Amino acid sequence: MEEEKLEIVGPLEEPLMGNIVPEEINGLDSLTSSDSDSEKPDSPVPINAPIYRMFGRERPIHMVLGGAADVLLWRDKKVTLGLLSAVTVIWLLFGFGGCRLLTSLCRGSILFLLLSFLWSNALNKSPENMMEIYIPEKPLLQAASAMTFELNCAFATLRSIALERDIKNFVMAVIGLWLVSVIGNWFSFLSLLYICFVLIHTVPMLYEKYEDEIDPIAEKAVIEMKKHYQAFEAKFLSKIPH
Repeated sequence: MEEEKLEIVGPLEEPLMGNIVPEEINGLDSLTSSDSDSEKPDSPVPINAPIYRMFGRERPIHMVLGGAADVLLWRDKKVTLGLLSAVTVIWLLFGFGGCRLLTSLCRGSILFLLLSFLWSNALNKSPENMMEIYIPEKPLLQAASAMTFELNCAFATLRSIALERDIKNFVMAVIGLWLVSVIGNWFSFLSLLYICFVLIHTVPMLYEKYEDEIDPIAEKAVIEMKKHYQAFEAKFLSKIPH
């Protein structure tokens, strides 16, 4: 009986094997190879180093600047140019023209009185629409709140430096304030305000335009500054007793 079973099975194997196409065999081989590959541990994927951004920011510069971004980044060119032009005229008048604020206000008021007097007496009628100055309240309150916050932070920092009894931080704070005072001695207060205003309205726009070129240079500059500071600390600050 066993021989008959073998004889029956023997001839059936040939047609079954013949019905299998070579492509199917290759498919089975690929499946087995894929299963074996899946069992192998995945190769480590290289992780790209993070891109250096100035001040350690992670958001775009437009989002960092907030509500003033359209003006500072020249999205609204008419407003930005108008502000720069007005501030430049004021700086030229009071900085180089020899004008004084109180004198200018008084002379402007005299001119306004003369024009109003002539208009009402020569034409025998008063102007229908008087000029009104409207200053929005919300931006002024926000600016005052931000300035108050920054002043309080500055005073808190100075107070903590004075009370923590760390001579290194005390010496560095004194040197930093002395350098700022030297720079402030080169310009008048009005000129210093004008320079800061121009920088605020030009540097962010230029940085956004050339961000990819500026960030690597800034990274190298920060590394060099850290090296110089470490050398300065090892040479001078480390010798100061705590």
